[in-house]
Parts: sequence; structure tokens; C-alpha cells
Amino acid sequence: MEIRRLTLETWGEALPSDGFEVFHTPEALAVLETHSLGDLVLYGGFKGDQPVGLFPVFVVEHAVGTTVVSPPPGFSVPQLGPLVMPTSPKRRKQEKVNGTFVSEVLDALGVGGPLTLFRASCSTRYPDPRPFVWSDLALDTSFTYHLDVTDDTDALLKSFSKSLRREIRDARDLDVRVERDPDGGVREVYDRTRERYEEQNRGLSLTWPYVRDLTDALAAVDRCRTYVVRDPDGEFLSGIIALFSNDVAYYWLGGARETYEGTSVNSLLHWNIIEDIAAGEPRESVSTYDLMGANTERLCKYKSKFGADLTPYYTLESTGVGMRAAKRAYRLVNK
Repeated sequence: MEIRRLTLETWGEALPSDGFEVFHTPEALAVLETHSLGDLVLYGGFKGDQPVGLFPVFVVEHAVGTTVVSPPPGFSVPQLGPLVMPTSPKRRKQEKVNGTFVSEVLDALGVGGPLTLFRASCSTRYPDPRPFVWSDLALDTSFTYHLDVTDDTDALLKSFSKSLRREIRDARDLDVRVERDPDGGVREVYDRTRERYEEQNRGLSLTWPYVRDLTDALAAVDRCRTYVVRDPDGEFLSGIIALFSNDVAYYWLGGARETYEGTSVNSLLHWNIIEDIAAGEPRESVSTYDLMGANTERLCKYKSKFGADLTPYYTLESTGVGMRAAKRAYRLVNK
């Protein structure tokens, strides 16, 4: 296997047709590089001219030592990490490709040395983190909810909890409207989200320039759509920014709980996203709605009402006090 460093252009050419996260796209990676610390390094594993592995990392050089992360923390990117695309259906050969690719990239980065700290949070499509564990990295498992969306939306609605069905139907009867736009309403969604964080005495790590640049870049390639619900006078009530890979739609930002005439309008936003997925909008190949996280008990009480599948993903990182300090410092400097 040959390990190559790629440009964003050659990275885009090497991406598979499915199985990658929206943040694996060149457009998203370019925005992350602009707004995060360190340098974006794109590794590709090739057998001849055939790409069999891809791994984007952000490398931060310190006075003493190096931090390697994928994704960079503080940008609402829950999963990035490696993509492995073996050409053989045989388990033995698949494991060999995965093991060789991961081992060679970690060696190239100097992971395992005393002065290199590493952290990667992998895609839900990356099923085998053992090569990282065999390289003495710590493994942690997190979860998200994946809702399988078919064109039979009536059956899908019936699979939701009774309270969620009622909330959607009651909101449909309100004198409100849901607007769909590739980029319209983004600032309103961002400002409302920041206000809700402040009300809870929490800081929102996302800056407006980052959200603006990311949504602009992804909207230009049909990978971002903003859903906004307004009252009869056109006043903003709530909104959600949805991002799209080739097979998954992501509930990325927004969704602050809001009521109109005593009825919550948030579930109506989610339902409009789901209806668009079922209709093939904005991408025909999308068939899954990722509710973005199933790790906070308070939020899971609502998200579980959709009856989605609990889906694991893996985080690998260096152990010890140094890694904890590096993560804190990284977030602080980004802010």
C-alpha cells in the first residue's frame, strides 16, 4: 500500500460515492482548515491508482510536541476520522487493508511517540477500530440516532411515539409556515441558538463567521438547507440547519424549543426535513436522518420518540493527563 498526501482536489476525486460524513467533503474540510488551529493534512492509501483509505487530520505543532485531531474540537463535528474502502469482500483482506492503512498513517504522524497527542472520532460507517487499540490508543464508544426514511411517510409517522405524532399534527393545524432555503435564515437560527445557550449559562463554541462560511460552502453544492418556521406576521419562531452527505441528512444546528399558541413547532421542523428526504430533496440518494447524538439523557427522551436506530461510533485517543490538557487548550485558543 502506498500512502500519499493529497490536495483538496485530489481528495474530492478519491472520495467514494457513499459512506462518508458531510465533513469529509472538500468544501467542509476547507472551512474547518480556515477556522481551526493547525494544518489540514489529507492522507490517502492506494493500491496502484485505486484509493482504499482516506484520513483527514489537523496537525498542531507546539513548542514541544504535536497534537493530531480528527475532527478539531469545538466545531460541532461529532465524527470524522478514517474512511476505508477495501476492494475485496473477504474479511481477511478487509482487515488487512484497514490495519495496514491505519498503522502507516499513525507511523507517518508519529503517534505513539511521547510528544504526540492523538484523537479521532470516527464515522458511524467505520466498523473496526481495533488497529488503533493495537497501537495503544484508548477506545470509547458513543452513540447517535439514525432514522431510516422511506417514501412511505404515513407508515413512518405511525412508527413515532403517540405524543410525537400528536405534536406534529397539532403544529400542522397552526397558522404558521415552514420555509426551506439553502442558506436563508441561517443567521436567525444561529442567533436563537446562541441566546438559548446564554439562558442556560453555557457558551456556544461556534462563531458566526464559521457557521456562515460552512453553510455558504455547503449550500453551493446542495449539502445544506435551512428550515425556518414563522408566524403569520413572518416573525421567526424556530429553525434547523440540516447538512447532507450522499446518504445521510444531519440535524446540525438549531431546533431551540419554541411554542406558538401553546403548541411546540420543533417537531414540525423535523417532520419537514423527513418529508424532503423521502421526496429525494435536496439529494435523491439520502435515506437516513441523523438526529446528531444520543449521549445526553435529557435530549434522548425527545429523540427516542422518533423510533430511530441507536448507532455506535468510536473515539480513539492518547491517554493520560497530557491529552486532557491538550483538549482544554485547543478549545480555549479556538475561542
